[in-house]
Amino acid sequence: MSELLDVIIIGAGTAGLTALRAVKKHTERFVIVNDGPYGTTCARVGCMPSKVLIEAANAFHRRHTLEAFGIRGSAALTADIPAVLRRVRELRDSFVAFTLKATDQLGDRNIAGRARLLGPNRVEVNGQELTAKRIIIATGSRPIVPPPWRALGDRVLTTDTLFEQENLAPRIAVVGMGPIGIEVAQALSRLGIEIIGFSAGQHLAGLTDPTINETLFEQLKQEFVIHRGSKAELFEDADGIRVSNGKTRVVADQVIAALGRQPNLDGLGLEHLGVTLDTHGMPPINLRTMQIADLPIYLAGDANGKVPLLHEASDEGYIAGINALAEAPAHFVRRTPLGIVFVEPNIAFVGKRYEELDPDTSITGTVSFDDQGRARAAQRNAGLMHLYADKRTGELLGAEMCVPAGEHMAHLLALAIGRQLTVNDLLRMPFYHPVLEEGLRTALRDLANQLPDAKKPDLDLCNVDCAAAGD
Repeated sequence: MSELLDVIIIGAGTAGLTALRAVKKHTERFVIVNDGPYGTTCARVGCMPSKVLIEAANAFHRRHTLEAFGIRGSAALTADIPAVLRRVRELRDSFVAFTLKATDQLGDRNIAGRARLLGPNRVEVNGQELTAKRIIIATGSRPIVPPPWRALGDRVLTTDTLFEQENLAPRIAVVGMGPIGIEVAQALSRLGIEIIGFSAGQHLAGLTDPTINETLFEQLKQEFVIHRGSKAELFEDADGIRVSNGKTRVVADQVIAALGRQPNLDGLGLEHLGVTLDTHGMPPINLRTMQIADLPIYLAGDANGKVPLLHEASDEGYIAGINALAEAPAHFVRRTPLGIVFVEPNIAFVGKRYEELDPDTSITGTVSFDDQGRARAAQRNAGLMHLYADKRTGELLGAEMCVPAGEHMAHLLALAIGRQLTVNDLLRMPFYHPVLEEGLRTALRDLANQLPDAKKPDLDLCNVDCAAAGD
């Protein structure tokens, strides 16, 4: 292909496919290059198959509450792990098939191969040189596995290999208690597998609020063992794999490495761009334009190592796709930060995190769900929520939580923070009874009591005209 292209997109994951949709609206002079399996990380090995696993685990775990509802016979229920994993793969394959439609009809505009940058406008693929006005890099990421662990072979799993297993061993160590590790550990524990978790630090699931973090720890340790505070190492053992963090030694049949993901940038040729790379080999990126320095190159999605979440990758692909065809890069306002971890109770963080707050200018509202009415009715009464607000204006700043239905309340709070609503603005909204969101209102009232206008009513006072109309 000797023509000068408008855009070369490297990577056919979430960011690359979103960029593709933006580019296709304006030009046919493009190619998309992908190395390895097609289908996004989310659909193949990430958020979708993990949620199918979690739903099965939670359904089976509900047997522990059935007696309280007056439902007998739950002790006879069993989990068929091979059947659970088959369903995960079946649904996973349907999710992947949907993503493949975006590239299936592109013909020679879709190139399977490994790309290597030769300069700001030149890319080599399969021994052929391509040139383009702009380049979008969206090569995604891969699980981190320390080199010494690889000697243990397929007994060390990652989310790239977990869902391919026909069955799972009875004893599994999960090393890494970030969002991915926590989700997988709880799900497998709820399916009856003996799980031992290891966390190098004290904080779990990405939480920064120490009180919410301890609430999560107290909930999880009722289901499986977690060893915190020291880095874990793996060793060959006659009975399996020995996992040691200096204080504790356990033997497991399999290990799931959940140490995070690293950008797929090695061997890409970033050194040929003429920009300074940081200690991680990353070039400077403008997160409002996705542009690398002042070059005609854009770096989007997990490949830039910033926020490895699907909705963020999609936004970044969109920004890159728009700017790759613009005369000058447009600067976009990014969405309110939002993260959700699908354990029970749900973990969520919205807006400013605890570690980002100024204690001199912020206040915290608290609610425990241990005695919340709707949560008690559903046997889900556990968890804690913290809301953060500006102590002078009452503007909502952020939240961290470990609560039932946190995934839904986090979206309400993201909307409120994005609209710069105050505590009183939110208290004027209706809260139906009985719903879990009444717990959110309790935390808002706790904040309101700490504000200068603490006696301000939840409802607006009616003006003369509405009073006369009886509205």
